Amino acid sequence: MASTNSWTLELESQVSAPRKFRACVMDWHTLAPKLAPHIIDSAHHVEGDGGTGSVRQYNCGSAVPFNTMKKKVEFLDVDKCECKYTIECDGIEMSTWNIKMKPTANGGSVAKVECTSKGVQAKDMMLKAKDSAAEMFKTVEAYLIANPDAYN
Repeated sequence: MASTNSWTLELESQVSAPRKFRACVMDWHTLAPKLAPHIIDSAHHVEGDGGTGSVRQYNCGSAVPFNTMKKKVEFLDVDKCECKYTIECDGIEMSTWNIKMKPTANGGSVAKVECTSKGVQAKDMMLKAKDSAAEMFKTVEAYLIANPDAYN
């Protein structure tokens, strides 16, 4: 029987929830190869238009403990800055990610990421995936601060 591993990550940001959500969730397939090629080398649509039911394939970089992953959007509410997706990748049977971005009083946001995975090598991979997710959110924040007109 496969083991289950999970983690939760909460990150505060100076960037508004809608901007951060558009960059981190809706357009990550475009931004990642530019901002974090050590996490994502390239990405492309397998099916769909980016909404619920869509599938994207990501070719991973050296910072990620697998070569490829397919991400399927299970739920998407752009107005509420929430999504849920499942990931299939090397060595992991399935991961479920829930992402919610909430506004803060100072105009910034808080991102909450919850991940649950099953698989033989899930424990070590999920710790590395958590580190990569934290780095991704921080990298996007720096990009958005440096480019105030992006994703408005």
